[in-house]
Amino acid sequence: MQKEDGSFMGDKWGEVDTRFSYCAISALTLLDKRDKIDIEKACEYVLACRNFDGSFGGIPDMESHSAYVFCCIGALAIGGKLDMIDKDTLGAWLSERQTSTGGFNGRPEKLPDVCYSWWIYSSLKMVGKDNWIDGPALE
Repeated sequence: MQKEDGSFMGDKWGEVDTRFSYCAISALTLLDKRDKIDIEKACEYVLACRNFDGSFGGIPDMESHSAYVFCCIGALAIGGKLDMIDKDTLGAWLSERQTSTGGFNGRPEKLPDVCYSWWIYSSLKMVGKDNWIDGPALE
């Protein structure tokens, strides 16, 4: 269910974050039912979750995290709003997630985990910065 601010509730108790925004926008687009939501408002909410580092959190003012970046960039890409972000700043933040071992962490000062390879590489691909990482180090 979409709320007045453009966000989406993920459960009957009202939990909100950008995972639900991405899921709603993505699923409704696949089902050709996007007319059931206010896509402009949904994208405005996602953009409100952008942080000073160019990255995104799950709700406004939440710490940046690469899984939320994927959800936000995916939602904005589907909504036709990728032009509203600074792709260079975001690309820098994402590429800085690559550690000395070649893997990726989800946020600064954390250990790498293979799941972040999906979130980060997919996000980099969507903003055209996938060449900003050391691809051979992933092998």
